[in-house]
Amino acid sequence: MLTSKPNQSTPVFFTKVVAICAIAIGLFHLLNVAGILLLSTMEIRIVHLAVMMVILFLSQPYLTQNQQDRSSGKAGALISGMLPALFAIAIAVYFLNRWKAIALSGGDTNALDLYVGVALLVMVLEATRRSIGNVLAAITLVFLVYPFVSPYLPGVLHGRGVSANRVANFLTTTNEGVYGIPLGVAATYIIIFSLFGAFLNKFGAGDFFFNLASKVTRGMLAASAKTAVIFSSLLGMISGSAAGNVAVTGSFTIPMMKKEGYEPRQAAAIEAVVSTGGQILPPVMGAAAFIMAEIVGTPYVNVMKAALIPALLFFTSIMFVVHLQAKKNGITRASEVPRKEEESLLKTLWDGIPFLIPFALLIVLMVQGYSPFKACFFSMLVLVVAHAIWNREFGFSLLGKIGEAIQKGAQSTVPISIACAAAGIISGNLAVSGLGIKISSIIISASGGIPIVALVLTMFTAIILGMGLPTTAAYLILATVVAPSLAELGVPLLTAHMFVFFFGCVSTITPPVALASYVAAGIAGADINKVGWTAFGYGITAFVLPFMFFFGPALLLDGTVTDIALAVVSGITGVYLVAGSVVGYINHQLSYPLRAMVFAAGLLLLLQGLVTDLIGIAIFAGVFLGNRSRISARS
Repeated sequence: MLTSKPNQSTPVFFTKVVAICAIAIGLFHLLNVAGILLLSTMEIRIVHLAVMMVILFLSQPYLTQNQQDRSSGKAGALISGMLPALFAIAIAVYFLNRWKAIALSGGDTNALDLYVGVALLVMVLEATRRSIGNVLAAITLVFLVYPFVSPYLPGVLHGRGVSANRVANFLTTTNEGVYGIPLGVAATYIIIFSLFGAFLNKFGAGDFFFNLASKVTRGMLAASAKTAVIFSSLLGMISGSAAGNVAVTGSFTIPMMKKEGYEPRQAAAIEAVVSTGGQILPPVMGAAAFIMAEIVGTPYVNVMKAALIPALLFFTSIMFVVHLQAKKNGITRASEVPRKEEESLLKTLWDGIPFLIPFALLIVLMVQGYSPFKACFFSMLVLVVAHAIWNREFGFSLLGKIGEAIQKGAQSTVPISIACAAAGIISGNLAVSGLGIKISSIIISASGGIPIVALVLTMFTAIILGMGLPTTAAYLILATVVAPSLAELGVPLLTAHMFVFFFGCVSTITPPVALASYVAAGIAGADINKVGWTAFGYGITAFVLPFMFFFGPALLLDGTVTDIALAVVSGITGVYLVAGSVVGYINHQLSYPLRAMVFAAGLLLLLQGLVTDLIGIAIFAGVFLGNRSRISARS
């Protein structure tokens, strides 16, 4: 996957312009959230996409990244970098002057609107190819051409076709295409939270989280791996990118785990899984969660509440995995922590107050009903003030850090914004061609209306469509293509989207294309395929949980206090057994038949219900006692 980070061959002038544009668009959004700029939704989206494309094209001014292309020099950079950037600006200026007239006229467009719209679609496709990669660009292109080839397709894919004029105008002059909800979320929630994450990193939150995790786990069995779980989950919560989080945190955690006694593939897999899980951990979940709140039409705090127990069960499962794997590997416990270490933990917390206060404020404001981006904006202000006071840093030094944080935060949003624009093309074509209804009909008819069959079909569809894509792009496709089919079967809308959201997240650790696993394998010096399948096994809970909260809504905090408490207790026991079956160790080595039985017991305990809990406990008790007696007989 490509990023918006300039490469070494990018002309210096382009790099300076990119920095200026990034700071400018960051300030633009901050002033908009603060209420200083009063612009319409459409104007914000048009400006946002234009600047994001300018940053992208100037950051990656070559059509490909091979050496021969880069050696074309300034002429090649001007043609494939500067020219599309200028086109992006010209298109934005045109639509800024035309959108109001089109909206007030009820959608009347002219020939020039069509030509500029086609140019915008081409620009988005090229931007998608450069920022995300060929996979999403190809998927977007397939959906884009579908209305024109549908009259020639057989069976359920057959359609009456739509004119080029209607497709282009629908996708570019309305708020249901390129400038639709996905881009709107990128231009509000995502950009602000990306800036917040950049501020946290710039002011030293990464070091604080690492020190805190190290202090908490010091002296424990598998201390390095448990540090990785805590550290990577906290950092992944604010980074929103599984692969990016692996690249940042993996350089610390993977060598630590290898040194402690984990195999390279195991260390890499642990880091890949926890970095992926950071995107489902409240309060600052990945970018896709904000998009979900907008699509479902529910406050973001409801998404946070629904994800809370599944996220905690997921990370509890990983903690069990690293603990049991350490015991199986024969890793010994570190020496006991001296008394003075407790004081150093308190000092770490004291030094981290500038980070803890903004986090606490963020949660309080969102619970109080503030919009996520408003809450994030105020938390960002408090972070800057707290950092300045705590570290006695003022003047140009502080301003320099603020500028760098705004630049980094805005640039990190570029791939997500481009993916959102591409998703707008996909969702727009699903609407204008009727393909969305057909895909839902295929899943419903193939399932025979049986929910569990529909869920399994949705899972496989989600895994295939999300393969090789960043989480945000994967969820955007899944939300528009497969989530509606579950809703038609009577699944609550939030549950349906949470179901596909989980599979959008775990697509980064799902072989054969697992981006987070690939990055971790590179750091660990391990075989990519082994890391991918090991990560898949370690993260199997994330593939199971969506089915469990479908049948047990208490896991989504939907039910009585008693139901929720029982679901949590049985869920923790269930993920322990699932972790044991994956590792193949619970006090003693487990044979493959016993692992299968323990896995089944774990699933039954995760499934909400007293009867299933009792059956699960009975199965595990039989396995445990039988295995113990066999080991005693051998000895």
